[in-house]
Amino acid sequence: MPTLSSLSIYPLKSCAELPLTHATVEPLGLQHDRRWMAVRPDGSCMTGRELPGFVHLRAVPVPEGLHLSAPGMSELVVAVPPADAPRLEVIVWSDTCSAAWAGEEADRWLSAYLREPARLVYVDARMLRPVDPKYAAPDDRVGFADGYPLLLISEASLTDLNTRLPQPVRMNRFRPNLVVSGCEPFAEDRWKRLRIGEVELMLVKPCARCVFINVDASTARPDPAQQPLRTLATYRNHGNKVLFGQNVIARHGGVLRVGDPVEVLEEA
Repeated sequence: MPTLSSLSIYPLKSCAELPLTHATVEPLGLQHDRRWMAVRPDGSCMTGRELPGFVHLRAVPVPEGLHLSAPGMSELVVAVPPADAPRLEVIVWSDTCSAAWAGEEADRWLSAYLREPARLVYVDARMLRPVDPKYAAPDDRVGFADGYPLLLISEASLTDLNTRLPQPVRMNRFRPNLVVSGCEPFAEDRWKRLRIGEVELMLVKPCARCVFINVDASTARPDPAQQPLRTLATYRNHGNKVLFGQNVIARHGGVLRVGDPVEVLEEA
C-alpha cells in the first residue's frame, strides 16, 4: 500500500517550503498553507516566477501570526489582521477577491527584501475565492494557492523524471503539500479518490507547471538550461500544458501524519 512520505506547507505564497510531521486538513487545504500573499500596489500577486528570491524567504506560523525571516533582513512577526482591518482587492491569476491588509510594517519589510513595492495580505473569514467550478463543488474554496487547495505528487514520478535529467532535482522544486511513496511512476494520474488516515481526498485535475519549477531553492536562481521544465515538456505535454502532480480537494477533513497509509478508493 502507498504511504504518505512527506507533508509541507508554504504559509506565504512562493516562500520556502516548511516540512511538517502532521497537519490538519481544512476546507482551504492544510492549516496555514498559503494564507498570506505579497501583492503589488495594483493588487496583483507577486510570486517566485518573476522574483526567485521568494524561495529564500522563510515564513513560519506562530501564535501571534506569521514569523518572517530572509537573508540580509531582520526578523519580523506580523500579527493576524483583526476583523475590522482594511481590505484590499487582490488578483490571483484570473481571480479577484477581497483580502485583509497586514499593515505598513509588513509592507516595508517585504518591499525592502523584494526590492520593489509590496503589500502583505491575509486570507480571513470574509475572503471568498471559489475553486474552478468545472472541477469542484459550488461551495469549494481556496486561499492563495494557484487554483486548488492541495497538491500531491508521488516519489516515483520524481524518480522517473530524474532519470531523464542531466542533473537530478529535489521534490521541493514542485512545491507539493502531499508526497506519496510506494507506488509506480505517475500512479497518481489514475487515482480519483483517496483515504489517507482519517482524511478523504478527491484528485480533480493534473497540475500544469510553469517556469517556477526551474528555480533552484538552494540558490534562488532559475536553471539556465530551463530544467526540469524543458525535459518534462518532452513526455508530459498535453494540450500545450506540461503536467506533473495532481490538484486535490479534501472531502472529509482531519489530521494527516507522515507514515499514514494511502488507500485508493476509486480510480479515474
